[in-house]
Amino acid sequence: MEGVYTQNMISYAGFWMRFWAYLLDLLIIFSINGIIVKPIFRAFGISLSESGIITGYGIASTIIFYAYFILMTKFFKQTLGKMVFGLKVIPIEQAELTWGTVIFREGIGRYISATITILYVVVAFTMKKQGIHDLLADTSVIHERSLPSKPAYT
Repeated sequence: MEGVYTQNMISYAGFWMRFWAYLLDLLIIFSINGIIVKPIFRAFGISLSESGIITGYGIASTIIFYAYFILMTKFFKQTLGKMVFGLKVIPIEQAELTWGTVIFREGIGRYISATITILYVVVAFTMKKQGIHDLLADTSVIHERSLPSKPAYT
């Protein structure tokens, strides 16, 4: 258990570090869709270019997008993009990230931020470098190196 972090212990991740991590995450998600989902749809003869607003492929891609962020954040406190850049999601007031916090942050909060893209810029102007989804879920993203090291037990 990592516990609650004090202000002077941690270094918050700024806009650009989070931006590059998010772009890498998008690349991973698009790759998953291209390597796994599209071939499955083709194998079952399901059209990828259905007309209309809601398509089967669109629904599957959306589920993968949100599942990736929710599951990676809950189980690892970071996505693959955040791992590459040494970033980690932490709760501001609690000792652990709960399912409710993660679902709210990555599901509802990310939907709001993705719908109104300019809201991602909020990270650059808040003290704890929080985006709208962080403010709503009371979380922040920090540089992993700023975490206190765990004692080695033999």
